[in-house]
Amino acid sequence: MRCAILCRYGEIFLKSGNRRRFERTLRANVAAALAGLNGVGIDMPHGRIVVHADSALADEACARIERVFGLVSLSVATRVPADIEAIGAAAVRAARAALDSPAPPASFKIESRRSDKRFPMRSPEISATIGARVVAETGLAVDVHRPALTIGVEVATDTVFVYAGVRAAPGGLPVGTAGTGLLLLSGGIDSPVAGWLAAKRGLALDAVYFHSPPFIGERSRDKVLALGKILARWQALRSITVVPFTDAQKQLREAGPAELAVVLYRRMMMRVADALADQSHADALVTGENLGQVASQTIQNLSAIEGAARRLVLRPLATYDKVETTALARRIGTYETSILPFEDCCSLFVPAHPATSARPADAEKAEATLDVAGLVATAVAASERISLT
Repeated sequence: MRCAILCRYGEIFLKSGNRRRFERTLRANVAAALAGLNGVGIDMPHGRIVVHADSALADEACARIERVFGLVSLSVATRVPADIEAIGAAAVRAARAALDSPAPPASFKIESRRSDKRFPMRSPEISATIGARVVAETGLAVDVHRPALTIGVEVATDTVFVYAGVRAAPGGLPVGTAGTGLLLLSGGIDSPVAGWLAAKRGLALDAVYFHSPPFIGERSRDKVLALGKILARWQALRSITVVPFTDAQKQLREAGPAELAVVLYRRMMMRVADALADQSHADALVTGENLGQVASQTIQNLSAIEGAARRLVLRPLATYDKVETTALARRIGTYETSILPFEDCCSLFVPAHPATSARPADAEKAEATLDVAGLVATAVAASERISLT
């Protein structure tokens, strides 16, 4: 038995002259998500992506597709001829299957969409006709305002798709349509969520993780790689570059006042990330920094940190509070890994009272005593890139 999975997209409709490019990228991303599943085919009728697969693979295919950015929803459908009798029979089967489920619906409605205007009935007529047949053969009550079950009918060219139920997808834009970015990834809750949000806006991402052995153990490194693999399942991350940061962190701690340590660490991370971004031709840097979430995340400090970067710095979480970020981390599957008790270098050598109004001039004065370019070059040369694809 074969089924058709209807994949719907939203924002792409607004792209006018670029729509074809967005659709091609979305199709390629759907195909990549389904790689390894046998006998899968993909069509693109008007306004839809349709995945054809064996019914036994439908659940696995849907689980993969619903993590593809750019799609807003999907449904497993039955494909029938463009004939009202065949459509009605498929709708009755869908209703009966729902009635046989552990939670049978008390009401239903039919939603019809007619893309092929050659079909002799308009959408309201289709809905009324099919709805009457479902009532007659199943006894289900109609509720067009708050139905417990919605049966969809989509009339495409020379074929019709009938489905019951809709699965949500993340929405946004297809990954790869908005450029490339380098995510500064740590083992905390925030940065994986920031990366997910950036990918949702179409950025293709790689990541950099700063590791400080022996103060930070291998379990912390493994934790970050595990977070990267979760993001990769969303097509939100392609690789992680692990950068040894111990020597630079020690020198930065000794170079200036203790309260400036966090700002100096972050400025150096920006420089190293920029150097790695030069190699990968990334367009922007992405961080999990917030505004006011911790004492050091002030406008003044963020400005001082960003002053060391040569690229646009994106902070998707800048206006989120911790409750919102945590809820999203749970939704995308990173939360349980993020709260594992293994620290990263961001928590190393942190002063009791970090500066809250750091001035770029003060940071530059501290850095003037160091071979900053040498520290960057050494860190980049010792880095290790790990592919997640």
